[in-house]
Amino acid sequence: MKRIKKGDTVQVVAGKEKGKTGKVLKIMEKNNRLVVEKANMIKRHQKPTAKIQGGIVEKEGSLEATNVMPYCTKCKKGVRVTFNGDLVDGKKVRRCAKCGENIG
Repeated sequence: MKRIKKGDTVQVVAGKEKGKTGKVLKIMEKNNRLVVEKANMIKRHQKPTAKIQGGIVEKEGSLEATNVMPYCTKCKKGVRVTFNGDLVDGKKVRRCAKCGENIG
């Protein structure tokens, strides 16, 4: 998943959470899934342990990576990403395909 990295702001473009934006908290590259802040909230019944109090805990569930797009702050929507030949500190730069704004 070169187009999305941990810490990026993304917009959900499909499913019940369509239209929501949030920060990527975790990437599971093996399953092609990721966890987005405040999206796809699920409830888990947690047993009490020495560290954690028991009860019903609400947390973020994972989303399919194909259901999100990187969010461009200039365009104010989810956009496709291009990898132009520009190198910054020896690394390729991810840019918005529409306006050319740097992403991430």
